[in-house]
Amino acid sequence: MAQSHPFFFLMNQMKNPWKTKSKKKIYENPWITLEEHQVVNPSGRDGIYGKVHFKNKALGIIPLDTEGYTWLVGQYRYTLDEYAWEIPMGGGPLSMDILDSAKRELKEETGLTAKKWTQIMRIHTSNSVTDEEGFVFLAEELTHGETEFDETEQLQVMRIKLTEAVRMVMEGEITDSISMAGLLKVGRMLGI
Repeated sequence: MAQSHPFFFLMNQMKNPWKTKSKKKIYENPWITLEEHQVVNPSGRDGIYGKVHFKNKALGIIPLDTEGYTWLVGQYRYTLDEYAWEIPMGGGPLSMDILDSAKRELKEETGLTAKKWTQIMRIHTSNSVTDEEGFVFLAEELTHGETEFDETEQLQVMRIKLTEAVRMVMEGEITDSISMAGLLKVGRMLGI
């Protein structure tokens, strides 16, 4: 078994070197809150820190059938001004069970339901600016049904070999961080 370098062990045990002097809400909508924190940084200097708080947990699902196929969802991403292929995903209210939210998202976006669910990872999506926490599930033993898209979604759904989805990640055709991390993890789990 590989041993951790002592430096990294000590870094993990460090106390928070930041001091928060004050914080104020700059903006809020139903999905996010933006705060500005007045801080003393680790070098002892005054500064500011912006923090985006998400009001949902990020949930990604990798449906996998017995033939080695998964499903990707394509949609135009307003924030990026480009079209993106991703695993089925969405937001789950902080008060709701993450597995129940993941099941809802899979059904909405692909029409699929699954009998077997495995949480494969917990992820922080961009921890330098947000406290958003995400979870990725592997969904197996699938049953097909009808999609239930949200009114803001114009989605395309594609059934694709998992090996091809992993190739898309490696070639930069899939750039969403939750999709990339989840697909590579499942690929690794399956020896791809």
